Amino acid sequence: MKKITLLCLALSAFFISSSAKSNARTELGPPDLKKIAVESVDPSSKYYYPKLLKAFMANDTTMTPVDFQYFYYGTMFQEDYDPYRDAPNKELLGELLPIYAKENRTRADRLKMLDYALQVIDDNPIDLRQLTNRIYVYEKNGKFDLAKIWQYKLNHLLLVIAASGTGADPSSAFMVVFPQHEYDFLNLSGLTANSQRFEPPHFDYIEVTRRESNTTEGFYFNIEEMLHQYFEKHPAELAETEDNVE
Repeated sequence: MKKITLLCLALSAFFISSSAKSNARTELGPPDLKKIAVESVDPSSKYYYPKLLKAFMANDTTMTPVDFQYFYYGTMFQEDYDPYRDAPNKELLGELLPIYAKENRTRADRLKMLDYALQVIDDNPIDLRQLTNRIYVYEKNGKFDLAKIWQYKLNHLLLVIAASGTGADPSSAFMVVFPQHEYDFLNLSGLTANSQRFEPPHFDYIEVTRRESNTTEGFYFNIEEMLHQYFEKHPAELAETEDNVE
């Protein structure tokens, strides 16, 4: 996993910084969620979510950066979207925890990792952590073409997040579609999260340490649409939250 992880770190750190970040903003920029909400549920649109999902799950690299942006954020406008959904097969996940902690893994370990990664990706195709594990197993098992294909997909999901903002302040906050992606995105960028706090009205602020320099800074994430979609599906929880505020 070390080789793949280092590659993800280097690429994602590259996306967040200087020229690559600038290029991403030029081509993609922050997502137009109103447009994505319409296009992702329109069967006649080339950005119709089921079409993009089929393309994403295929073993090829035909999707464009814009396709990835519509696919990633279009996730929020699907009927089964829940930002706080539980991962499937908790029993298998429990068996994998000591395997994830190993430095050297057997082929049987890797096959178990792949089995779980495929289950999770089938349930949530943009699970960044399990996409990383899928790539790792493919590479370790000598399936280099598949590793490259799925590395391409992971890199472009990270690029989409990186293009959504700078994270420097609330007005330029990054935008993700699952809370865990805040941590995964930063970790894959060579950063270690130290603490997290919610800042009203709809921002998460995560303080991090840069591993190479041991310096501390923080990044903002805009979770407005994530919360909106969640409470649309769980109105009773919204009422309870409002009661607690009062």
